[in-house]
Amino acid sequence: MEKKHVVRLTKRQREVAQKVVDQLDGSSRMVKRAQILLKADERSDAWTDQQIADAFGCTTKTVENVRQRHCTSGFEVAMNGKQRQNPPRERKFDGEAEAAVIALRLGDPPSGYASWTLALLQEQVIALSIVDSVSKETIRTTLKKME
Repeated sequence: MEKKHVVRLTKRQREVAQKVVDQLDGSSRMVKRAQILLKADERSDAWTDQQIADAFGCTTKTVENVRQRHCTSGFEVAMNGKQRQNPPRERKFDGEAEAAVIALRLGDPPSGYASWTLALLQEQVIALSIVDSVSKETIRTTLKKME
């Protein structure tokens, strides 16, 4: 069966992929993608998708996807994966809100309290209308940046 997406690596791309495989340089996904691209390269001894999938412990669909990504988006995207345009969730705090939370934390706690707790900070941030809602974990990570 004729391949829909034919991989032809340049000499430089082959060197980069081979370095990733030899030195295990990068994530396990990147190493597997490099292995797939090297074996799918038509300029060397190209393996079938099934042979590649069997050799590297993945599905033929994975091999097809890596081939397609290389042909449509380029070598870098095929190796590193597609980067998100936007994060899955918008940030709760912008720079001003972060500064307000940090300033609140550095100030004196309300009367009756010896020190700030995350729950107390959460209540105050919502009461002062810095944001509509926020979790204690978001406040914790914001304060962690301060350290």
